[in-house]
Amino acid sequence: MIELLAPCHDFATLKSAVINGANAVYFGVKSFNMRLGAKNFSVNDLKKIVNYCHNNSVKSYLTINSIIYETELLKVDKLVEKAKLAKVDAIIIHDLSLIPIAKKYKIPFHISTQASISNSVSANVYKSLGASRVILAREVSLKDLKKIVENSNIPIEVFVHGAMCVSISGRCFFSQELYGKSANRGECMQPCRQKWIVKNDSGELIYDGERFLNAKDLCTIEFLDKIIKTGVVSLKIEGRRKDSFYISTIVKVYREAIDNWNKKRIPEWLDMLNSVFNRGFSSGFYLRTPGKESINFKDDGNTSTFKKTNLGIVKDYYSKIGVAKILLNHKGVKLGDEIIVEGKTSFVRQKVESLEVDNKKVKKAEKNNLVALKVNDVVRKNDNVYLIKKV
Repeated sequence: MIELLAPCHDFATLKSAVINGANAVYFGVKSFNMRLGAKNFSVNDLKKIVNYCHNNSVKSYLTINSIIYETELLKVDKLVEKAKLAKVDAIIIHDLSLIPIAKKYKIPFHISTQASISNSVSANVYKSLGASRVILAREVSLKDLKKIVENSNIPIEVFVHGAMCVSISGRCFFSQELYGKSANRGECMQPCRQKWIVKNDSGELIYDGERFLNAKDLCTIEFLDKIIKTGVVSLKIEGRRKDSFYISTIVKVYREAIDNWNKKRIPEWLDMLNSVFNRGFSSGFYLRTPGKESINFKDDGNTSTFKKTNLGIVKDYYSKIGVAKILLNHKGVKLGDEIIVEGKTSFVRQKVESLEVDNKKVKKAEKNNLVALKVNDVVRKNDNVYLIKKV
């Protein structure tokens, strides 16, 4: 069975990925990963993450895929040791220093897309070094992907959805130059997403306040069947800085497409993918070398059709009857609305099917009401409640 691999950065996003059908999740802790701007877990969370995943037949992969400096070798060694003790299924690495460390603790390792593996020879070299999987460069075409799988003796993982870098993934020095924050260390400030005025040596205006480096997001739902047929073992979703609304939606769509591919459902799936954060969609490098059509020149970085807004806070939860009392301190809610409840360890996404105010059933509750409603899973006091609403 092909693996659907989802991102997460806290327990709400972890739960949203698992509930919606991920076969595996990948995540980072607060060091040595390429998404330091994400919330990220603590090292002390590792055992809890793994236990939740394994109890749900899901694999867990820890990303340790940034460049490692000489003074950090002992620290990263201890992190790998803790990952092994927590029974993490594999670590995702880029720096070659992690290979002997992974072998020392006998923990499987996957080679990150940061290594820019773009051919079968490179893939097989990493196999000879002990890797159990390689994640290909984002710049590989569908045609080349098929050949790489055929000519490699190591399992292949590829990205199928999410943000794209206008440069070769992780190799851009723009953020380092402007802000002293290195993309190679997971600190990218994404200046490529900003508006720029560009003139040539003659003073000719080339770009007048446009986002000419703002790459659209990768979306492969229209040709996912072709990627699956290449023989890759894992389909990866980008998004370790995204929220539970995003992850639950994207995972659900790709889960449905993998399990029941139907070309007629593509418009429906695209509508769902468009409902959450996106910069517009592109096929990336899979079908052709991307040009200006793959850049979102105008939009501010989010063309989603739905948004998640604050609704209220859980004041109490009655486990025997599965009812939460929610203070609507931001806005009202009505039957049929879609809500998300999330907290440090909670995630519930559902339609509102019952409402009570002062022990009376109502169809609509107003702002500042204390409302009781049935929830589909355990929630906790002080969990945040959000309304999912069309923009």
